[in-house]
Amino acid sequence: MVKNGVGRDIPEYIEGIGEIKAYTSPFDTIPTGSKAGKQLKRPLPHKSKLVDSIEEAIRATGLKDGMTISFHHHFRSGDYIVNMVMDIIAKMGIKDITIAPSSLSTCHGPLIQHIKNGVITGIESSGIRNPLGAAISEGIMEKPVIIRSHGGRARAIESGELKIDVAFLGAPACDEYGNANGFSGKSACGSLGYAVVDARYADQVVMITDNLVEYPCLPATINQTETDYVVVVDSIGDPKGIVSGAIRHTKNPRDILIAQNAVKAIVASGYLKDGFSYQTGAAGASLAVTEFLREEMIARGIKGGFGLGGITAQLVQLYEEGLFKGLFDTQSFDLVAAESIGKNPGHFEIDASFYANPHNAGPAVNKLDLVMLGALEVDTDFNVNVITGSDGVISQAAGGHPDTSAGAKMSVILAPLIRGRLPIVVDKVTTVVTPGETIDVVVTDYGIAVNPLRQDLIENFKNAKLPLYTIEELKDMAEKITGKPETIEFGDKIVGVVEYRDGTVIDIIRQAK
Repeated sequence: MVKNGVGRDIPEYIEGIGEIKAYTSPFDTIPTGSKAGKQLKRPLPHKSKLVDSIEEAIRATGLKDGMTISFHHHFRSGDYIVNMVMDIIAKMGIKDITIAPSSLSTCHGPLIQHIKNGVITGIESSGIRNPLGAAISEGIMEKPVIIRSHGGRARAIESGELKIDVAFLGAPACDEYGNANGFSGKSACGSLGYAVVDARYADQVVMITDNLVEYPCLPATINQTETDYVVVVDSIGDPKGIVSGAIRHTKNPRDILIAQNAVKAIVASGYLKDGFSYQTGAAGASLAVTEFLREEMIARGIKGGFGLGGITAQLVQLYEEGLFKGLFDTQSFDLVAAESIGKNPGHFEIDASFYANPHNAGPAVNKLDLVMLGALEVDTDFNVNVITGSDGVISQAAGGHPDTSAGAKMSVILAPLIRGRLPIVVDKVTTVVTPGETIDVVVTDYGIAVNPLRQDLIENFKNAKLPLYTIEELKDMAEKITGKPETIEFGDKIVGVVEYRDGTVIDIIRQAK
């Protein structure tokens, strides 16, 4: 065992994974070598790429035991593609497959049976939600799953560390030669940003669509030079699970209080000025921050530079009102955002590498001023857990959390002090996903804590008379209400490996008892 940069004991070798390089600090790793590539092809003129079924496409790719396949998660909990493809692979008798989706949702519970039957023996993903996460935490797999951030996944693919043999990519609109986009059709999801890297680097790419359009499908997010086969199916996803059609205004007083505290912190920080850049999520407090921030921008006559990441209707509104010059979109969170990509020239679709890969010439996260992030737990070293619940079970996703916090000038955690009668601020988080040195501010409904590394922010917040506490004071405040949480017990078996965005290991997850 070696102790890594956040004080976690990391084995030097893990069975099924290999030798491990432990995390040291956010920007220590200097990459070497060049980008990976995909197989060269020789397409014959006027030969159709359309095949009659997914099974025929699988046969054409030459998929066999031991290979790695990938999927994207833009259909979220409405996805049909992953289960559909894995059922057919199982029926064909192919086994020992590693799946490397950009993330897995609640709808992917049927994969448990494929793990039990030996069809799936490896998983590499940004997130794994229940019931699959719970099954993995219970030790259903022999080989540990690998958790990577969105930027870390793009890095692993581009470097060749994660080699994809076949990518199965759902496309809301696609022509017969493989040009595809995500903003039209009955299963519209908006951006296909996470699928683009897979299409660019996988040896074989199968586009699966329920909306075959006349050639050429323009504009094309994924183009014909990257697509090998096209399959038409009845449905690639449930629109109700893919996007939300309405703007979700929170009425939760706790979310509103957190958002109000966060906007006060933004104003006091000095970063709210013309040309500032901003990212936030789609949870209640995050959406409320954007609404209150809009009011501040209008009142102060401030116009931002760009909004980034998972784009929401609120950010589209800011763009359409001229309050932001543009939007960089890796994932559209609602129908308004999904439709906006097709009509607004300043709403620009970007891939996951452009978004957050730490080993290219300049990811968008490096230009971020402000990012609003969530947390399951924060500890007194400001380390953040966004993967495992209070029971130690894998249930959520790393997403772009480590990427944006490393790149932004001010990373802000939005979290209630207490959730489900448990304190959110703790001595040590169950699983470190984002290192504390990249977290600047923790905003709760009870008050605000600033990382001691940011004395400039502490001074600004004191001058603004914000409700400022140390992180230890927030922890004590929570424990006076809830009591000290019981220590979670784990078994010896390693069920998950959490990589930092540079490929080093920041933590391991052991079997939950």
